Amino acid sequence: MTDSTFTGDRGGKEYDRVAAELRARITSGVYPLDGRLPSQRELAEEFGVSRDTVQRVLRDLKSEHWIESRQGSGSRVVWNQRIHSPTSDQQPGRQVTLGAIIGSAFEQAEVTLDVFTLTSESLGAHIRAQGERIQAGEISPQRIALRVLLPSESVEMPYWRTGDPTHDEVLKQRYLDLRRRHTATLRALLSDLHAMKLVPSVAFEIRHIGLVPYSKLYLVNKEQALEGPYKVYLRPFQLDDGSEVEGLDVIGLGAGLTHYVKDDDPSSQGAEFVEKQQAWFDSVWELLAD
Repeated sequence: MTDSTFTGDRGGKEYDRVAAELRARITSGVYPLDGRLPSQRELAEEFGVSRDTVQRVLRDLKSEHWIESRQGSGSRVVWNQRIHSPTSDQQPGRQVTLGAIIGSAFEQAEVTLDVFTLTSESLGAHIRAQGERIQAGEISPQRIALRVLLPSESVEMPYWRTGDPTHDEVLKQRYLDLRRRHTATLRALLSDLHAMKLVPSVAFEIRHIGLVPYSKLYLVNKEQALEGPYKVYLRPFQLDDGSEVEGLDVIGLGAGLTHYVKDDDPSSQGAEFVEKQQAWFDSVWELLAD
């Protein structure tokens, strides 16, 4: 999974780079629902990779139900993140998306995000989108405070299991390598916004905990919470010697999310959920994480 789906190393780092970027584009709406992806040739030229790498990425995106491919007509986006939200009735005809929720948060002077996740891939995609809005002068937050909780690298993972300890360790190391790259990218995105003096105050910290999340959690401006379970499924992984093994993977970006909003009624379900999850995050951050 990546915060989305751990890709495995079906084409090495180039595979991971292309797969992560295509998922980010689909998630952020660059390639919208029912929209078509560029051709394999165009993608290969853009990313500077072989068509074989692109084909492997597209094949996996199809198996994970991100896209639909037909010979002669290319690839079409079929992925649609489901968000159950109490605000849906307030905006009839408009789809509630994670990108829209984070985008609205970034329109405020101060942005606080607390996230518990397996990786920071999808978070990085959304931060990148908001960074582009900031650079374009569309929004101008004065402070961004981001805290990310990740499972400790030494924690025993229930995911990426093949039944062979040697293969399991290979897949775990691929996940950790991918996670490190995404967190480094996220740090660079925020550092650049501060260095360019576009955001006066930026605070970004990652801590680790000996827990494996069964779901991802976003706490937005201490007023909203989004939670969604990771869906586990079986799929083939290609090993470095070219052989394939079947193992457990996990979908994050494609999983549904439930949106809770803190309102004026302190006893409402949304207000209680946001407050309890924020209190849980704060306690774990201070007392368990390092």
